[in-house]
Amino acid sequence: MPAAGSPTLESVVTPRPTPELLRRLRNHSRHAARLTAGDAIAVGLTMVAVTAAIGASAVPLGESGRTVLPAVAAGGLVLWMSALAAVHSREPGMPPGWEYRRVARAAALVLAVAAVGLLFLPSAPVRLQALLGVPTALAVVLANRWYWRRWAPPRHRQSAPRTLLVGSRHDLDALVRTFQRDGRLGYHVVGTTLVGARAPEPAVDTDGAPVLGAVAAAAQAARELGADTVIVSGTPDDPDFIRRLSWQLEGTATDLILASTLTDVASGRMSLRTTTGLALVNVRIPTYAGRPHRVKRLMDVGAAACALVAIALVTPLIALLIRLDSPGPVFFRQRRVGRDGREFDIVKFRTMRVGAESELAGLQAVNEGAGALFKVRQDPRITRVGAVLRKYSIDELPQFWNVLRGDMSVVGPRPPLPSEVQAYDDPVFRRLYIRPGITGPWQIGGRSDLSWEQSVRLDLHYVENWSVASDIGIMLRTAGVVLRAKGAY
Repeated sequence: MPAAGSPTLESVVTPRPTPELLRRLRNHSRHAARLTAGDAIAVGLTMVAVTAAIGASAVPLGESGRTVLPAVAAGGLVLWMSALAAVHSREPGMPPGWEYRRVARAAALVLAVAAVGLLFLPSAPVRLQALLGVPTALAVVLANRWYWRRWAPPRHRQSAPRTLLVGSRHDLDALVRTFQRDGRLGYHVVGTTLVGARAPEPAVDTDGAPVLGAVAAAAQAARELGADTVIVSGTPDDPDFIRRLSWQLEGTATDLILASTLTDVASGRMSLRTTTGLALVNVRIPTYAGRPHRVKRLMDVGAAACALVAIALVTPLIALLIRLDSPGPVFFRQRRVGRDGREFDIVKFRTMRVGAESELAGLQAVNEGAGALFKVRQDPRITRVGAVLRKYSIDELPQFWNVLRGDMSVVGPRPPLPSEVQAYDDPVFRRLYIRPGITGPWQIGGRSDLSWEQSVRLDLHYVENWSVASDIGIMLRTAGVVLRAKGAY
């Protein structure tokens, strides 16, 4: 005899998706189909345009070239669509940054396959087609994705996933604040259920998210709210809670996410191993020497050498403007602290009047910086030309000489003053484990608008988690930040 209240064979029914879940899944499929069509049109038009441009150019094609180029263009379209599907670039609910990175990963995959193909087609027109086609198609596909996120009609956009949070009040307060601070995560919190809360407890706000009762009612709350995603923060006392909750959500929600207190660790350093009854998250300890750092140095040398050639062409004009605006030298040298605490002289175009450093003490009363930073939005020491140079970060260009010398890197933490380093506590010294950079996470994360704590957190995250791919991404994003002149003063 089965125990009272236990299910019988007749009562066992495979969970079926609710009508609301089916509707959401259909919306996801329609959105993916629109993205697929847009990507295909974007890549197809790019291939046609590149092929036509090569055909109209002075590059000799020959009879074989006229036949091969259209075939390669068609193959490129198939390759692009396959790569975009392989990296799951149309997965629902992705934050914008993740989606754009996956598109870039698809472009790298296309380029790798094209490079292998060129070994069998050693033709100048085909090489030119690949050289022009891949970056152009990448730009057009990214524009297509940006359109569907920003400018598509609202009924065609993929809305942020409706999210229910589960955990203790302390954990969820921190989680909600993180979502509010970093909108790129893309979650729309519609409610919470709390550890220790009573089921009939009236709705109150946890930083704007209504509390709907105890965690035991999480599945029911998700069903009533039509939640796409349920995020569990912390570890409830019941060790079987997560498994039971995942069963209860079958047919109701699309994702169950476990929020860990393991922070400031990039996904590339983590891997998951599972066995019966156990899940192990492996975190790779960061290293500060070896092959990746040698590759970074080679990239720095190449980028600095190319940049200095271009900078040499504009330096006479900048020098003339600086000298006409105020008397004094064109370049400004200042002592900074680099890797392992070694000091060096940073080189910049002068943006302040001569003797500005001696006036620093008199401006401490109006210091708007935090922590060890000194910042004044309307600094009276800055010259008229200097204000323009600072606004668009032109004053930083001579630092490529520091990169070439090995004092700095193109991407890295902000190079601190010796006086700032004296105010560091133990964790902040980790910023000196790698070379400081001309640009870095602080440059694209808010520049001078960042607080001291935010700047340190971004730098420490970079020091422990940097990669060649992340450096390239920071360089590309820096261009947009500099042109908008956001946070520069």
